[in-house]
Amino acid sequence: MDIIYSESHRLRAPKFELTGGLLVPPFECPERLDIILAEAKARGFDAPIAPDDHGLAPIQAVHDRDYLNFLKTCWDEWSAEGFKGEAIANVFPSRRMTRLVVPSDIEGKLGYYCLANETAISPGTWEAAVGSAQVALSGADRLLAGQRSAFALCRPPGHHAAQDMFGGYCFINNAAVAAQHLRDQGAKRVAILDVDFHHGNGTQAIFYDRADVLVVNIHGDPDRAFPHFLGGADERGEGAGVGATLNYPLPEGCSFERWFEVLELALAEIEGWGADALVVSLGVDTYEEDPISFFKLKSADFSTYGQRLGRQGLPTLFVMEGGYAVEAIGVNTINVLEGFAQA
Repeated sequence: MDIIYSESHRLRAPKFELTGGLLVPPFECPERLDIILAEAKARGFDAPIAPDDHGLAPIQAVHDRDYLNFLKTCWDEWSAEGFKGEAIANVFPSRRMTRLVVPSDIEGKLGYYCLANETAISPGTWEAAVGSAQVALSGADRLLAGQRSAFALCRPPGHHAAQDMFGGYCFINNAAVAAQHLRDQGAKRVAILDVDFHHGNGTQAIFYDRADVLVVNIHGDPDRAFPHFLGGADERGEGAGVGATLNYPLPEGCSFERWFEVLELALAEIEGWGADALVVSLGVDTYEEDPISFFKLKSADFSTYGQRLGRQGLPTLFVMEGGYAVEAIGVNTINVLEGFAQA
């Protein structure tokens, strides 16, 4: 299995995030990828391959152009105001503030485009986000070339990023960009299976009214888990997309046995839907020791479900998302890939 990876992710190195009322070192850090690569090397995977540059057109096929321009210019605009810290939103167009016009002031722009203010924009964020999308696109190219699988080792992650919103450490939705690229290059039906602990709200929003991309999430119940305001079992799509969104919210303390039962349900839906290709938003924050999640999967469980994904028999692109028990992220991630390869 090819591993696609870009050093550009290191340009995204914020100093803090807002958690529990405190500014703390970010859970989403460059070291995550170093540990995954070290584990892959130790288990005999080939050296990672640099991505090809697809330009911005495949990203613009998913994301609003004004939003992308905001991401590109945000840090310069913020710095020009003389602010000393990283760019964090502090005002939002919420329920009773509904003037949905993008302000010219950078403080207003941040709030307009932000869905969660734990995520700061720092120097290099734009370049890292674009590089991460190129990794996903290059992984999709492997499937288009006839390979059975590929691993897009993306950072920053992407599944919380909607058409015109960032947050949850995500800026460009790598899985959505890859799925759209597969569609544009000839795949008739693409399924996205998001196994990250947190609901992929951005991916759902992007494809919610479409019938050509099936979006399936297995995640922590939004009543108790970020992002809270999307991810209910009653959300099934709209318009042409009715039935092409499936959510499986699960309770605090969910065991692997229960989680795996739901995985079987999800894969049966994917098989019945007739997907040509599968994109897996691979978050390993379902691990029992993850600091910002509450499922109870053990490291061996990731091998088990990797094998099950392999038995599905679809060309499969793994796109890296979350996982914040940094010491274990390499073992858990490579367990999935190894399990898939063994199947």
